Amino acid sequence: MNGVVTTTAPSTAERVRSVCLRAEHTVLAVEGSAPVATTMHFLRSPGEIVMVVPADSTVGAVSFQAGSAGIPAVLELTDHTPLDLREPVRSLVWLSGELRRVPDTAERAVAAAVASQYPHAGLLDIGHSGILLRLLLESVVVADATGAEPVPVRDLVNADPDPFWEVEGGWLQHLDSDHSDMVEQIARRLPPSLRIGRARPLSIDRYGVGIRVEGQGQDHDVRVPFANPVSDVTELGRALRVLAGCPFMNGLRARDHH
Repeated sequence: MNGVVTTTAPSTAERVRSVCLRAEHTVLAVEGSAPVATTMHFLRSPGEIVMVVPADSTVGAVSFQAGSAGIPAVLELTDHTPLDLREPVRSLVWLSGELRRVPDTAERAVAAAVASQYPHAGLLDIGHSGILLRLLLESVVVADATGAEPVPVRDLVNADPDPFWEVEGGWLQHLDSDHSDMVEQIARRLPPSLRIGRARPLSIDRYGVGIRVEGQGQDHDVRVPFANPVSDVTELGRALRVLAGCPFMNGLRARDHH
């Protein structure tokens, strides 16, 4: 994709923006240190990731020794499905750039600025068991079942996350456990060759729903777009029912188009 928003899927930058907010498994890697899990990360303008790592980590010591010069580093984000699928990883994002330690004198101010936008519990570790680092982004790459693709840093910073990124996990779990029949109905829209196996909900965003068909030999990920992008939970629920072929909602949609 070229970063242009279409009516059938979010742009790559939008997808990565959502992953930046949603991903709970993040690992920071720098040369001379074992990779370390971050307890908080947040993307902010003009193109940096602010993160918290354990104060006693080697990464913290290496960044301290580097001072204001900074060191090359990569932050890996793993986007897991909330469901018990055979392959739980939906995508991987690699954020590369220059890592710098936030000076002790500025930690509180930077933490407060981040908290005003993203009040994550990990920020409470600052000054105790955690230290604050900044990753000045130079490149972004995302990989999923379709392959790997670079994303310009400017596009990522300017992109809006999907409006349902916070509730997507709960919706997918609800669909899988309580409305598997609806998922099967939506999967009937797929080509016959891709319908052999169990259909599971894989993703939901304002443009459509992702379905994973777990077959005997391999899995297939297929996207089923909504007729139009949705903007709130009511529209989302209606769009899902339309895809499932609910007669009442089909009629409602037809009237809405007149």
